[in-house]
Amino acid sequence: MEAEIARVIEASTGRSGMDVAAAERPSLIILDLGLPDMEGAVVCRAIRSWSAVPIIVLSARGSVQEKAALLDAGADDYVAKPFNTIELQARVRAQLRRARLVPAAGQTHVIEADGAVIDLATPSVKRDGTAVHLTKTEWQLLRALMQSAGRTMTHRQLFSAVWGNAYGDAQQYLRVHIRSIRRKIERDPVRPKVIVTEPGVGYRFQTEP
Repeated sequence: MEAEIARVIEASTGRSGMDVAAAERPSLIILDLGLPDMEGAVVCRAIRSWSAVPIIVLSARGSVQEKAALLDAGADDYVAKPFNTIELQARVRAQLRRARLVPAAGQTHVIEADGAVIDLATPSVKRDGTAVHLTKTEWQLLRALMQSAGRTMTHRQLFSAVWGNAYGDAQQYLRVHIRSIRRKIERDPVRPKVIVTEPGVGYRFQTEP
């Protein structure tokens, strides 16, 4: 992997890792949760408070609950140990591509995905050249997913982005609206390629096959 990246910097503790991240401003961070001095989630949350750098978490524990918690803390991706090096390299490349796709302030954000052209500035959606109508809630949900394109957003993150501090069953609310959006923009809503489900965790706007 080092051959594909200009420079790799290592840190053995959470505290030194945060210091290095602040001083060096890396393009991507791989965060191992097995740290000797503090919880990896604390490091992740601290870095995310001042930086949008992609963070890939490595952990020996692969439960859905932990994955959701780390994504809620600001991680962009999660890889359970033991992992395949080729897969990790692919995830690194995907996160670096996603980071490059983030538009500059004021730039029109248009994404084409599997035949659907979505413009958040207009806003408008076309499916194979035909205009598609979305409700206000569907637009808010689609906008939240697109702004984190390529990254899994948890049920809690999406619910908060659309409904704020309202109470309710996040998974049930989202399931209903995601189903409606998929009917409108997916070629095959039963086998979606644009809005992908991460079982038990949340949803991801997929910009690549």
